[in-house]
Amino acid sequence: MKRRVAILISGRGSNMAALIRAAGTDDFPADIAVVISNRTDAAGLERAKQSGISTLVIESKPFGRDRAGFETVLQAALEERGVELICLAGFMRLFTAEFVQRWHGRMLNIHPSLLPSFPGLDPHGQALRAGVKISGATVHFVIPETDAGPIVMQGAVAVSDRDTPDTLSERILEVEHRIYPEALRLLATDRVRLDGDLCRTETGAGTGNFLISPLAR
Repeated sequence: MKRRVAILISGRGSNMAALIRAAGTDDFPADIAVVISNRTDAAGLERAKQSGISTLVIESKPFGRDRAGFETVLQAALEERGVELICLAGFMRLFTAEFVQRWHGRMLNIHPSLLPSFPGLDPHGQALRAGVKISGATVHFVIPETDAGPIVMQGAVAVSDRDTPDTLSERILEVEHRIYPEALRLLATDRVRLDGDLCRTETGAGTGNFLISPLAR
């Protein structure tokens, strides 16, 4: 049976759309059960509706600093819909350690750098200021520490001397849209294994314009 997935967003939902497209194919091992936003004005909500996906808004602003209170409502919504896996796609709210532990090994995030390099804000600017020649994107499990969870999959792109944060972001977004669905495929088919702080997966090699490892198939 296909695994039931919730996608959590706060904005336009670019990676959300990539996950929805992948889940629309017959051989994909997961269904998008719901897209949940903590903001009523998230553009991704309309994109999800146009794709026939159920949406839900749980506004975080009224909860203020009461993260646990927000998570209680969120957890109830996830349970009501039988959600098994969570994908964060530009979800701009931190979770408590308790919520993260509840979803340990079942919640993914994507970050636009080759972690552990350049975590946090402005990863493209960080990469350019460091003068790296390769950057990319990372899908990782969520742990209480920001952008520090076990790495599931990475994709790399070359960095040009002419790049700006915007041009680098645009090119990395292409690889984000490739690796996030494939990382979810691995998780949904039980082909990833947590080994302490590391994620063990099948090995793979890159093809084409990107270096992606591991390959899901």
